[in-house]
Amino acid sequence: MLSKYWKKIGMIIVIVACVFNVMIKLINKLSMDKEMVASAQYVQDNPNEQQKNEQKQEKQVTQNTKK
Repeated sequence: MLSKYWKKIGMIIVIVACVFNVMIKLINKLSMDKEMVASAQYVQDNPNEQQKNEQKQEKQVTQNTKK
């Protein structure tokens, strides 16, 4: 009997697994407000690479003008 219905049984298992996966992601999803606050905090705490490069260039310019 199992050999006759193995494709249907497999598809049911896959569908159930997908439904559980989607439900878990929806339940654990952060709210938009929390996501925005976390992003803003990260940006304030960690300057990006461009700002770091600009700071390095400014230091080099000031060192070169002192010489």
